[in-house]
Amino acid sequence: MESILIVDDDVNLCTLLSEELSDVGYNTHFLTSAEGVYEYIKNNNVDLILLDLKMPGKDGFELLRELSALNVDVRIIVLTAYADVKSAIDSAKLGASDFISKPYDFDELLITIRRTVQREA
Repeated sequence: MESILIVDDDVNLCTLLSEELSDVGYNTHFLTSAEGVYEYIKNNNVDLILLDLKMPGKDGFELLRELSALNVDVRIIVLTAYADVKSAIDSAKLGASDFISKPYDFDELLITIRRTVQREA
């Protein structure tokens, strides 16, 4: 089953989302900042990242730019409370596969994850 990295500064959300995805068979891990993501990806198999945009320190946009510049081949779904058209467009330009607003509907998120993995496998 696919390995999903959750990157969000909200520990409670990370824990809940990790449990929900584990319950349906995904291998999950989470980081509460974007700073360690590149190192984690280099050392671990990651099929998909669920990425928050607004975080202290390096934000999701900076991480998207970094991963794009380094030609990192990983699928990314942006999961953010700050959903607007400009953010969605900017995320897509930087390589995000999809964009979901918080609070998320788990069934919708699961469909998006499955579609993203199938489309880009």
